[in-house]
Amino acid sequence: PHSTLHTSHPQQIYIPPQQSPLSNLLSHIQSRLQSSVAESMGFFKWVSLIFTICMFISKPTFSNSFLVKERLSEIPVNFLNLAKKPELVDWMVGIRRTIHENPELGFEEFETSKLIRTELQKMGIPYNYPVSVTGVVGFIGTGKPPFVAIRADMDALPMQEDVEWEHKSKIPGKMHACGHDAHVAMLLGAAKMLQEHHNDLQGTVVLVFQPAEEKGGGAKKMLETGVLENIDAIFGLHVSANFPIGAVATRAGPLLAGSGFFEAVISGKGGHAALPQHTIDPILAASNVIVSLQHLVSREADPLDSQVVTVAKFQGGGAFNVIPDSVTIGGTFRAFSKESFMQLKQRIKEVITGQAAVQRCNATVNFNTKDKPPYPVTVNNKDLHEHFRDVATDMLGAKNIIEMQPLMGAEDFSFFAEVIPGYFFFLGMQNETEERLEPMHSPYFIVNEDVLPYGAALHASLATKYLLEYQPKATSPKGSSHDEL
Repeated sequence: PHSTLHTSHPQQIYIPPQQSPLSNLLSHIQSRLQSSVAESMGFFKWVSLIFTICMFISKPTFSNSFLVKERLSEIPVNFLNLAKKPELVDWMVGIRRTIHENPELGFEEFETSKLIRTELQKMGIPYNYPVSVTGVVGFIGTGKPPFVAIRADMDALPMQEDVEWEHKSKIPGKMHACGHDAHVAMLLGAAKMLQEHHNDLQGTVVLVFQPAEEKGGGAKKMLETGVLENIDAIFGLHVSANFPIGAVATRAGPLLAGSGFFEAVISGKGGHAALPQHTIDPILAASNVIVSLQHLVSREADPLDSQVVTVAKFQGGGAFNVIPDSVTIGGTFRAFSKESFMQLKQRIKEVITGQAAVQRCNATVNFNTKDKPPYPVTVNNKDLHEHFRDVATDMLGAKNIIEMQPLMGAEDFSFFAEVIPGYFFFLGMQNETEERLEPMHSPYFIVNEDVLPYGAALHASLATKYLLEYQPKATSPKGSSHDEL
């Protein structure tokens, strides 16, 4: 009800079937829940009710659980041992390869989403779908605070895969060249482990399967639906060939730059190249614009405040002897603070229009914020940084936690981290005894599938330890100011 993306896709709530005398009651609640979405009722309060009933009618389990405060330091290692079991590894590898063979672009991940929902149903995990066209949000635990989210992106890239192997992309011109297929497999692996211990969770883990990370701002669209309103913290990861397998890299504070795009049309007057005096040359004007844009970083920005302006697109003319009527240029700009980012945006427009005017041309500048919304700076919460270090140290050892420098790359996880305490990290997958892996967005990009257990275990450990360590404070009898999910 909060997003125009839902006008043709009414939300559906999947509730696992229960073998119990209360099955009819569950069916009735599911029916009311379906209609309540359309009536803009409190979705999260309904989910809490579902969780309560499911827990009431589920069979009790008696196990020596390791998900207790007294055994906090054991949780990460235990999850890693579970994740490395051959049956779970083989299952995650199969999921990843199926998705890799069938890549889908942003907001087109229908088959990927269907696979995710099928697996969640097999596990008995309730979920909400569609969230922002193809997104899926699952729930494991009590349905009550605290609420911690773990996220995976789902979309592929519009490029041809050049890796020749058994599970090469079957879709011409589309490829999982950024590891999102592995991200989905790891989050599903974490879900499987968490669901096996759902009776021991001290709160609710929210599984976020996000569309359109590469372009379109899928995270922003998911936030606009309101489905993540009551989340207390969110964690995300990205595989990386820059770090060894079994290691993680991250930092507190700014990790990835804010990013925006611009396109400008510089219009003059075309004519014969032998008679330039009768023309107003937009190619000359565009050339001056490009040189002047570089001065924004070299002469206006603080050298200690990293910024980038890159013109990567230049289209104009089609003949050697004809000056065109117009030229189109485009590029990206990046910065590590909101203030620097907005200053760059303002100056890019001023420089383009001003330099075009000097050459007697007109210029229109479009930042295309609707189709390509600017990404905020990805900032890691400092408290969650300490939480992450504790978990990663217990699982991997302190020597395998790499304090990295900020990168000028961008991630739309930043939309989540802008409104929810968030934490993002890189998961190493380079086997240093083997050939060097190609970087992300390369047609030769390969995922070292040995990384899958580490990602699944980190997801599960970060979530469960958070629930144990960040229990909500007692509230007055009048009620809680924090609505249930």
